[in-house]
Amino acid sequence: MEIVSVDIGGTHARFAIAEVEDGRVVHLGEPVTQKTAEHASLQTAWQAFEASHGRPLPRKAAFAVASPITGDVIRLTNNPWTIRQSLITERLNVDDWVFINDFGAVGHAVAQVPQSDFLHVCGPDVPLPVEGVTTVCGPGTGLGVAQVLHKKGQYHVLETEGGHMDFAPLDGIEDAIVKRLRKTYTRVSAERIVSGPGIVAIYETLATLEGRPVPSHDDKTIWTEALGGTDSIALAALDRFCLSLGAVAGDLALAHGAKAVVIAGGLGYRIKDHLERSAFDQRFVAKGRFQSLMASIPVKLITHPQPGLFGAAAAFAQEHTL
Repeated sequence: MEIVSVDIGGTHARFAIAEVEDGRVVHLGEPVTQKTAEHASLQTAWQAFEASHGRPLPRKAAFAVASPITGDVIRLTNNPWTIRQSLITERLNVDDWVFINDFGAVGHAVAQVPQSDFLHVCGPDVPLPVEGVTTVCGPGTGLGVAQVLHKKGQYHVLETEGGHMDFAPLDGIEDAIVKRLRKTYTRVSAERIVSGPGIVAIYETLATLEGRPVPSHDDKTIWTEALGGTDSIALAALDRFCLSLGAVAGDLALAHGAKAVVIAGGLGYRIKDHLERSAFDQRFVAKGRFQSLMASIPVKLITHPQPGLFGAAAAFAQEHTL
């Protein structure tokens, strides 16, 4: 059966036609990406996708959204759109639909894509476990977190808001980053540092510690300079970002009792080469008495180009075969 798969984030909304069968995704069509800032609502973005598609859309849909799914009204965390589930049938002309948190969708993708869609980062180079919990986390506009529980040949995805747990600084530099952020935010969550926008606070703190002027750069500029190696402070900020991501990923694995960890998110993929060269792995395992346990956990990065779209379709497929 054909469905419309939609992945709505803080900056972009992606649409594709997916084919699902027997609880799994068998094909994902070419995605169409739209900027959320250029559309007043999900309905207008949907209409633009339908116009580009050239024919009426399937009457079944799956939506991955960067927000908790807690009731009829969905207010996205980093996006001004408001979505009312009770109006989906009327406004989008669909009969069956599923809403899932964006990282819940990534969890479904982790459970269904082949092992060839994963890159080994650290720990034992073994396949993802067929029993137990896999923690999924990844930096993007925010910090997404989910769990995938495999048990007796089945899998279940647990959506979470783990990116909003408190950030735990581990050295003087991170103390300084948190102190800087506390001027704006009383409570500093992991997402304030381990996310795309979080590199601004890291960069500004490092520049201050160096006694340098603090330029007013946005996160996109700093990421470009860091990944291009054109600014030494930006590059140092990227190194620090990888350290913090390793620490947070390790904390989540401990909290979840995870047998494996998967790093996801568009930013996670962009920094994949740097992750392997950084001290991410040292921070991941540095959990005191549990260091040997942490060293036994494989950490991988999902390389599928559209895990949100794939995972939304997988969530629909799973729900409509039960």
